[in-house]
Amino acid sequence: MGPKGVVGLAGALIVVLLVLSSVYIIPETHRGVMLRFGELVETDIEAGLHFKVPVIDQVREFDIRVLTMDLPSRQYLTVEKKPLDVDSYIAWKIRDVDQFYRATGGDEFRAQSLLSSRVDNGLRDEFGVRTMVEVVSGQRDELMHTLRDRVNQTAQNEFGIEVLDIRVKAIEFPGQVSENVFRRMATEREKLAQEFRSRGRELAEGIRADADRQRTVVLATAFAQSEETRGEGDGEAARIYSEAYGSDPDFYSFYRSLEAYRKTFASKDDIMVIDSESAFMKFLNDPQGAR
Repeated sequence: MGPKGVVGLAGALIVVLLVLSSVYIIPETHRGVMLRFGELVETDIEAGLHFKVPVIDQVREFDIRVLTMDLPSRQYLTVEKKPLDVDSYIAWKIRDVDQFYRATGGDEFRAQSLLSSRVDNGLRDEFGVRTMVEVVSGQRDELMHTLRDRVNQTAQNEFGIEVLDIRVKAIEFPGQVSENVFRRMATEREKLAQEFRSRGRELAEGIRADADRQRTVVLATAFAQSEETRGEGDGEAARIYSEAYGSDPDFYSFYRSLEAYRKTFASKDDIMVIDSESAFMKFLNDPQGAR
């Protein structure tokens, strides 16, 4: 290849390089700005194929998707001056590329630092006017919404950033405070349990006393009824015996004597010394009971 061919090839290569360096593509998820000799000449460049002046122009791209940032754990005081360790995060996105670049120089870390500072001050203010119960449960959502609206307004006006959400991930007591709180909670629960136990013992004593009283009444009633029934039975037995004795005195005397013999001589080991001529022995001496 001759000198002219080499020069032509080099020129064509330079032209290709110039064309390639003058074309750039902005992804769908990004927006861009163009700088010329360090000066901002075009902002909020949409996604797509674009051209620039090689070497002279420089393009910066920025992600416009929703980004999240975890904030370092910070300690805040409630209105009762009680410290709380708070973990939180921010969801944000670039709303105005031009304003974002002018405010932060296009540095995402600087933007995060500015947002973190605003949220930190906001959390300090919001916790400082609420009680511990309110920030933990009662007004937690209200606190987050109020803080988000405040920081969002400031961020849009100053940095071109839209704050979509600010959330508290965890609220904890510092170590020593946690021990004191848990100890106080345990004492309160123990006191409550003691009250329940005392109340239970009092109720148990009342129930036991009532049961004893009812038992006494039932036993007394049953004894009275049994005595009444026994008396009626004894009376009926006496009436029957009397009728039997009146209708056949000899048989009744014989039957009573046999009953007496059965009870008296129930055991072989029993010994009785008695006059054989006594009335008790009359039926043993004579079946007819003659004396």
